[in-house]
Amino acid sequence: MGILGASAQDFVSVVGGQFFRHGAPYYYVGANFWAATILASDGQGGDRERLGRELDRLQGLGVDNLRILVGADAGSKNVTSLTPCLQERGGMVNDTLLRGLDYLLAELERRDMVAVLYLTNSWDWSGGFGYYLRETGHGDSPDASGDGYNAYCAYASQFYADSAAVALYHDHVRHIVSRRNTVTGRLYRDEPAIMSWQLCNEPRPFQRECFEDMLRWSHATAALIKSIDPNHLVSTGSEGTIGCLYDAGVCELMHADAQIDYLTVHIWPVNWGWASRDRLHEALPNVFLKATEYMADNIRVAEAIGKPLVVEEFGYSRDNNLYSPDAYTTSRDAFYSFVFSQVEQSKAEGGLVAGCNFWAWAGEGRASGERWQDGDDILGDPPHEPQGWYSVFDTDDSTLRLIRQANEYLKN
Repeated sequence: MGILGASAQDFVSVVGGQFFRHGAPYYYVGANFWAATILASDGQGGDRERLGRELDRLQGLGVDNLRILVGADAGSKNVTSLTPCLQERGGMVNDTLLRGLDYLLAELERRDMVAVLYLTNSWDWSGGFGYYLRETGHGDSPDASGDGYNAYCAYASQFYADSAAVALYHDHVRHIVSRRNTVTGRLYRDEPAIMSWQLCNEPRPFQRECFEDMLRWSHATAALIKSIDPNHLVSTGSEGTIGCLYDAGVCELMHADAQIDYLTVHIWPVNWGWASRDRLHEALPNVFLKATEYMADNIRVAEAIGKPLVVEEFGYSRDNNLYSPDAYTTSRDAFYSFVFSQVEQSKAEGGLVAGCNFWAWAGEGRASGERWQDGDDILGDPPHEPQGWYSVFDTDDSTLRLIRQANEYLKN
């Protein structure tokens, strides 16, 4: 059956290990704009006028690929979680937010932009696995920050083997992927503004003994999505080998499944200890070395299974680890240039590195304090992290220039 209102060429596809869109190879520098669905709603947190301005700014930078959270789940009482929520309780979905997603997809289509939509989160800042575990009797998730990290990993690792939690998640997947857009009138499967459904943000086994359960979950979920929507791509949202027990074999097993169309990689030099917050510029040579090695490890996995690779999250702090939009971005710009060069070189050589999405777009948003509170502007930083830490603001002229120049090269 044909796709209503759109040609098959309007959808991103994978042919011979390469993305194609509009009948041509597709390479891109995109953005993480995870809160776009909230801004697109006409309810709590919504601001459609701001959303339009932000999309226009991004379009002006040549950005046509946005990675977006479908919606937050009710969070743990132990953490600072995102609101408003798409899911407060099992079987209760915030239709105001879903209509926001409908509106967002229509606005993206008007601008010839596409979205990678991730369906849940392995971390607790948007509920994620903790929501499904709490709903099935495991209690509230512990705070994953600081000394609570290991306790959170032990808690989250239970998700994959808990049949009730996975069933609740799969009910949510069915509800979203099979939806009909109230703005365009199309089923989501027929929306050209969707590039990919993503299983989760940063799925990890969390414990070595859980990786087989994670593989079963990832393959079952990808098959479920494809059974409902065969028109769009499916991706995992994995960090790459670091999110697969630092094991290329596990990463390959996860992504070799025929229902998973491409690999994803995240690169976090400060979070992963490649650079310290007080020596960001001095650490750059080590950052470039470590990132080159990490890219090479994951490119080898992509080559083994013949699929494209996207660096869909990467970030670096502003100079002196400051959070204000007035702080310089010299070191961050250098790191961004490194990542952009990976995509540019791949295009020149016909390689598998097809795109990247920087973390994250804040645009005209401004922080009210170091920590986010309900009612504050939503930036690029999740509510549990310092506001402005990894955000790209509309006044970051040098960073914006790099993004625009990279997209001009990739689209010519």
